[in-house]
Amino acid sequence: MTTDIADEVLRPGDPGYDAARAVFNAMIDRHPLAIVRCRDAADVARGICYARDHDLALSVRGGGHNVAGNAVCDGGIMLDLSGMKAVSVDPDRRVAHAGAGLLLGELDGATQAHGLATPLGVMSGTGIAGLTLGGGLGWLNGRHGLACDNLIGADVVTVDGEILRVGPDDHADLLWGLRGGGGNLAVVTSFHYRLHPVATVLAGALTHPWCAAREVLAHHHEFMATAPDELVSAASLGIGPTGEPTVTLVVSWCGDPAAGQRVLAPLRAFGAPLEDSITVLPFLDWQRAPDAGYPLGRQHYWKSGYLRHLTDAALDTLLDLAPTIPSPATGIGLQGLRGAASRVPVDATAFPHRAAQYDLLILSQWTDPALTAAHVAWARAAFEALEPHLEDGVYVNNLGVEGPDRIRSAYGPNYARLAGLKRRYDPANVLRLNQNVAPANG
Repeated sequence: MTTDIADEVLRPGDPGYDAARAVFNAMIDRHPLAIVRCRDAADVARGICYARDHDLALSVRGGGHNVAGNAVCDGGIMLDLSGMKAVSVDPDRRVAHAGAGLLLGELDGATQAHGLATPLGVMSGTGIAGLTLGGGLGWLNGRHGLACDNLIGADVVTVDGEILRVGPDDHADLLWGLRGGGGNLAVVTSFHYRLHPVATVLAGALTHPWCAAREVLAHHHEFMATAPDELVSAASLGIGPTGEPTVTLVVSWCGDPAAGQRVLAPLRAFGAPLEDSITVLPFLDWQRAPDAGYPLGRQHYWKSGYLRHLTDAALDTLLDLAPTIPSPATGIGLQGLRGAASRVPVDATAFPHRAAQYDLLILSQWTDPALTAAHVAWARAAFEALEPHLEDGVYVNNLGVEGPDRIRSAYGPNYARLAGLKRRYDPANVLRLNQNVAPANG
């Protein structure tokens, strides 16, 4: 192989090769023919063209957090964008330009220096690239929408090696596809975000005794149906240190703290919480609060879907499943998608799931490979039990390797338009190591 792809190319056996191919999900153990450490868009263009011209598989790594492990390929070219961390913030215009290698916490750190934020995810180690391209569901979605809703432009490299500036007035069709369409259309090297004033949040957890789980979940569901946009919440079911099931509500209010205290008072007063950790804290601290629960090096297997109606039957199933959770690191989470994010027209972005609902995630994680079969089997069985209560849709960022029908469910009514864009921008499906939308025929 020639060395003209980029200044730094790692091959099997080179120092740093194994570290560069390792990603968040330790189940992924793939060996690229070469890893191209990209510094800029020109490196990306050369890497794409090299893989295309030599008929090699091509994968793209940003933060490496995606559970499917699509960032890493076997026997092909892996473009490593993790070093592309340039970020600039214009506080007057409330705009940030962020390199594709940034992690959520790194971008938050840059914007919080100005008391600003863009909606991202819920833990600081997530890469902004995959998160945003798949939608980006986080704690600000009720008031400010998803990450993709706040993507106002991007710098991209096409499969022809062309470097483009994308925005509402330049390649607007491509911008539509980048807002939730995954990595199907081009390689993004820089994201341009709209920012909002956010410095602190009123946030924390309410932990209740398991005997009250049904009443707590039902009351939370009813309470959130009329809550202001500033409030976003999640519910989680897990196993505590004693081996007993647990139920926890997590809330985040991004408006005036005094108003938030008034709004949250009925939720906090309901039942007899064992713990109430809700307090005013810096947004940056809140964004990294869950990090310790998801350390690098663990193996992950996820199943997911949207739960819109928390019926008695759905509650029964959730409550039956909780005692079967195989380890304290594993659980079932229900993250609220609501408010501004739910009111965007379905066809306004590639992300189509615009309704008030829960992103239900069955997240199984473990360290010992000997436990793999048991954890995977549990997650699949839990999903099978819950599937009758779920919508025909799934958050693409939660998908593992689940086949074309599930990918179609991720894009729903927007799939055909995405396939048409794919035919225009990547007719040979060079960018296929993703949740792949094949080019439309004809």
